[in-house]
Formats: sequence, C-alpha cells, structure tokens
Amino acid sequence: MDYVSALVPPVVMAVFFIGLVVTIIKSQGGPNKAKEDAAVDAAIARAESARQAPRPDSV
Repeated sequence: MDYVSALVPPVVMAVFFIGLVVTIIKSQGGPNKAKEDAAVDAAIARAESARQAPRPDSV
C-alpha cells in the first residue's frame, strides 16, 4: 500500500494541472478577446508613456 500513497500526490497534481491547461486554452479567444487585447494594449501604452516621460530633478 505504500506505492499507492506514493503515487496519489503526483496523480492529483497532474489532474489539476491538466484541468488548468484546458481551462486556459478554452478561455483564449471568444467574445472577450477584443476587450482583453484592448486592455493589454492600454497597459502597454501607459507603461511606455511613463517610461518616456521626463522626470523632474529631485534634490
């Protein structure tokens, strides 16, 4: 019975990992894809503008 208790944690972790991957793949695209892409583009634009903005000299 030791082999069963040794195999249970990896099997459970594998099942949860496969479920996670399937959920991620199924959630890609669909009707919310344009909204998600727009949110990412806006975040990138904010990061770019913050990086390029001149900083005031602090003493």
